[in-house]
Amino acid sequence: MVRAFFLTLGIALAAPALAQVGPTPQKDAAQSNTQDNAALPATSGDGVASIVETEFPAYDQNHDGQLDKAEFARWIVALKNQEIKATGKTLASAEITAWSDGAFVTADTDKSGTVSKPELIGYLSGGTG
Repeated sequence: MVRAFFLTLGIALAAPALAQVGPTPQKDAAQSNTQDNAALPATSGDGVASIVETEFPAYDQNHDGQLDKAEFARWIVALKNQEIKATGKTLASAEITAWSDGAFVTADTDKSGTVSKPELIGYLSGGTG
């Protein structure tokens, strides 16, 4: 659900850029696809990366460049609470804790006991799990 939240957030962030793109002139078949890809707006993954870069220091309380389980839980529970408020759904605190624990295990792809920025970006972008 957090992944869906970030996907929605990424789309919302990209919407103004999409609205500014004018009509694309017709290209003949000989033109390269690489030209087409260069003009694409930022993806939702880029929006997630930007958010992680901005917010990571606030949750990395020991400033080691990694989120331990408690630091990760603070961030992910804050995101879950935003989602709960937005949807009007409720979850018992035990359910949120269990969900957070599972999210940590999934996000910690190298099983180091911490979550790095790249791991967090991958998790929130839907690249892991």
